Amino acid sequence: MEKVNQLQSENKMGVMPVQKLLISMSLPMMISMLVQALYNIVDSIFVSRINEYALRAVSLAFPIQSLMIAVAVGTGVGINAFLSRTLGEKDFEKANTIAVNGIFVELMSYIVFALIGIFVSRPFFASQTGIAEVREYGTVYLTICCTVGIGIFMQITFERLLQSTGKTIYTMVTQGVGAVINLVMDPILIFGAFGLPAMGVAGAAVATVLGQMVAALLAVVFNLKFNREIHISFRSFRPNWGLIANIYKVGIPSIVMQAIGSVMTYGMNLILEAFGAAQTVFGIYFKLQSFIFMPVFGLNNGMVPIIAYNFGAGSRERVVKTMKCSIMYAVGIMLAGLLVMELFPAQLIGLFDAEAASDLLVIGIPALRTICLSFCFAGYCIVVGSVFQALGNGVYSMIVSMARQLCVLLPVAWLFSLSGNVNLIWWAFPLAELVSLSMTTFFLMRIHRNIICHIGESQ
Repeated sequence: MEKVNQLQSENKMGVMPVQKLLISMSLPMMISMLVQALYNIVDSIFVSRINEYALRAVSLAFPIQSLMIAVAVGTGVGINAFLSRTLGEKDFEKANTIAVNGIFVELMSYIVFALIGIFVSRPFFASQTGIAEVREYGTVYLTICCTVGIGIFMQITFERLLQSTGKTIYTMVTQGVGAVINLVMDPILIFGAFGLPAMGVAGAAVATVLGQMVAALLAVVFNLKFNREIHISFRSFRPNWGLIANIYKVGIPSIVMQAIGSVMTYGMNLILEAFGAAQTVFGIYFKLQSFIFMPVFGLNNGMVPIIAYNFGAGSRERVVKTMKCSIMYAVGIMLAGLLVMELFPAQLIGLFDAEAASDLLVIGIPALRTICLSFCFAGYCIVVGSVFQALGNGVYSMIVSMARQLCVLLPVAWLFSLSGNVNLIWWAFPLAELVSLSMTTFFLMRIHRNIICHIGESQ
């Protein structure tokens, strides 16, 4: 026990120089999430070769897929923040119990989404489009992704356990391997090769869940072999509802915040239905923007355990420096993404070689150039929102997200749609981000005054 305590007391999150620590923890996750974003884009590129309706179906499936990931990631954020803070407090037995209860609640979440896949997929697509071909493509795709989606829940959970102890290099491996499997299997299963039949859109879904399950298996193995600071055992397990409540104290605001994005996407699809290929353009934008946002989310995943650990350890200076460095890196990434979308919108849309490609370009070029203006402020807002979560105040992030997407973005988009000019609708995004910027800054000032300034005072 003395040896374990000594190992914990020397955890790099409490002693390594902040910039070096942030880069060492974030870079592997940024790379792996870039690969994730790449295979999301490639997935849609392959599907677009079937036809434009297939691409639209995959785009319309995004709200449910996003909701599923929101629950998995949000719960993982709660596990990560609570576990990292507990490790910072040197309560190792409690940390083990948190890990086991976290795995349990993620399994329960998967069961819920398996039922959604079985019973909700068809009516969900019927509510968004009257095109029978799109409905059929989408129902098949979404049913597979949900009912065989246990991989994404277990992958995210066990990756968060690795991240909470600073072992982010292993998450790069798990996500990278899962992404490569998806990339390789996509064309084989969609179009048929090596004796396998052409499965079309169903093949894209099978490739996705296959990659997730392999990544999850690797994450489990890495935890059992290398994550010696956490011991996972379900012997005599009973749910600890008190610990689960603490996980969701941070996790639920994160889930709600990301789930609001699903509601927003669904609402935008309904608004854009009257504008033909605009639904497909909106789906293409989300695939492309993930290539820019995913590195920022990877940066966040590296930042959260550092801030939570040092919050628990009472190191105010390390909390503040980690936050400032993260904001600087995130804003730089988003500005680079803005330049790419402003300069090369036609080339980006041209990657999706679907039918009605000319319509996609006519609608898509002004769409990308307008929406990406919101990137100016998004990097700052994303990082600061994650700081709120790491400090146990995820409700602030939830309030900002609700205001931005439900109170501003959707109503403004709907009002602009009444003009009949689809190009006006896209301006709702930068306008909503301005609201997010002002609210995020207000809450940051408040949390700095009430919490950050007082870190370490009781030590």
